[in-house]
Amino acid sequence: MDRLGGEHEGQTSSIRQVALASFIGTAIEWYDFFLYGTAAALVFGSLFFPEATPLGGTLLAFATYGVGFFARPVGGIIFGHYGDRIGRKTMLVLSLLIMGVATFLIGLLPTFESIGVLAPILLVVLRLFQGIGVGGEWGGAVLMAVEHAPPGRRGFFGSWPQMGVPAGLLLANVVFFASSTAMPEAQFLAWGWRIPFLLSIILIGVGLFIRLRIMESPAFMRVQESGTEARMPILDVLRTYPKNVLLAMGMRIAENGTFYILTAFVLTYVVEEVGLEQGVGLRGVIIAAAIGLATIPLFGALSDRVGRRPVYLFGAVFSLLFAFPFFWLLNTGIEPLIWLAVVLGVNLGHDSMYGPQAAYFSELFGTRVRYSGASLGYQLASVLAGGLSPLIAVALLASYGYTAVAVYMAFMALITVISVLLASETFQEDIEETQPAERRLVSEKPEPGAQ
Repeated sequence: MDRLGGEHEGQTSSIRQVALASFIGTAIEWYDFFLYGTAAALVFGSLFFPEATPLGGTLLAFATYGVGFFARPVGGIIFGHYGDRIGRKTMLVLSLLIMGVATFLIGLLPTFESIGVLAPILLVVLRLFQGIGVGGEWGGAVLMAVEHAPPGRRGFFGSWPQMGVPAGLLLANVVFFASSTAMPEAQFLAWGWRIPFLLSIILIGVGLFIRLRIMESPAFMRVQESGTEARMPILDVLRTYPKNVLLAMGMRIAENGTFYILTAFVLTYVVEEVGLEQGVGLRGVIIAAAIGLATIPLFGALSDRVGRRPVYLFGAVFSLLFAFPFFWLLNTGIEPLIWLAVVLGVNLGHDSMYGPQAAYFSELFGTRVRYSGASLGYQLASVLAGGLSPLIAVALLASYGYTAVAVYMAFMALITVISVLLASETFQEDIEETQPAERRLVSEKPEPGAQ
């Protein structure tokens, strides 16, 4: 009995180590990614597109912001392929390096005033590399946590890398807010905005140290030992799990699309439309990010008890119903009500979808194509949702007012509601067991030496 108890305790410690490593590494990557979004909303318009109107400059800055989302599926495909072929851990280290170097270089980038049109071009190139890095990051981080987790705890442990999002968002906004308030605005626009980007090099060193110490996923190691890895994971997942890829995309639309309206577009809206100083929106986002560190694992753990679908569906329906009240609260111009709008939208609507999402998406695919399948569904939706939503929201606001933005948010939520209703429940399934689709992949794999 003692021997078994000791083994169980050692296994639990290992799972916690992996979950913590996934959380810290993901938090660092999302710090880099969100830092760009905050800068795009508040300073990049004037620094890199000074010849445009204030609204036009913001629109162009959000367009460069969206470029990173278009690069994310590329990262998901590349890292998914090699993550299913050679392992999860190697891809996690590489994605962290790509993201960190790109973010550090943004901090060194000359502005339009120094080198003209070359400045926004270089900004777009570095944003592309950010997108590739974060596109490969998510699949590896969540699979390490989910595939190490014991049965009945995948939702909880899978939510740990998901907590990297509010942690990165919190860190990015706190550092940006501190930098912007610690000096006069002229100094901040001249050089102070670079500080948060340059600090990322320290965080990357910490993340690499932690990630290099964790073990490979046991589920993938068993596949590797059997020599039955998928030959072409991306093609294989599209051939064997096409419905689940589409459902994962649909389930992601509201979670991802509304999130960037709630955390990036809102910063512009509060300043340009409500007429308040930029710190009001930032403080609301910081509060929501801090609360998210509790609500995301809470919803992940809840999905282990009642199932993925009901928890996810609650978030989608709430997001649908909250689209108009969100703007009504913002339009009051009362700071605590603005904070409340962001908190309700993020911590109830978004987090109840994002908490169980890692486990849910992982359970939709077999081990041999799980990295590719989960990454593809997740990252393709990022282009259609998060990558475009701030840009579309700014354009709709300029042409039709906030009502059109609320309708757009509700439409995204409706897509997710339908997708969740069409998806199967997975929380009690054994992800170690070879699924029928995977058995076909294994049976089709040629014997060693076969022509």
